[in-house]
Amino acid sequence: MAEWKIDIGKKVVRQIQDLPDKAVKENLFALLHDIELHGPVRGDWPNYSKLKQGRHHCHIKKGKPTYVAVWEEQNKKLRLIEVIYVGTHEKAPY
Repeated sequence: MAEWKIDIGKKVVRQIQDLPDKAVKENLFALLHDIELHGPVRGDWPNYSKLKQGRHHCHIKKGKPTYVAVWEEQNKKLRLIEVIYVGTHEKAPY
């Protein structure tokens, strides 16, 4: 099966740079790798949930603060995902 392509915009790149420590970034990159290989539905990640149509989220670090990633399916036929947010749970665009 073909891999999914992940698009990360400039805003999200800045959000990634602002993540507090290496472990949170490593968790994010592991999640993105899983999405590339297996698609946007990641029920094997902590607190994963499908939000509205085509939008997903999961925790990349639990505790206080909790960090999350949010992504959207942009084009199922082309297998394109856009990461739209990485940061604290409180500011996530649900």
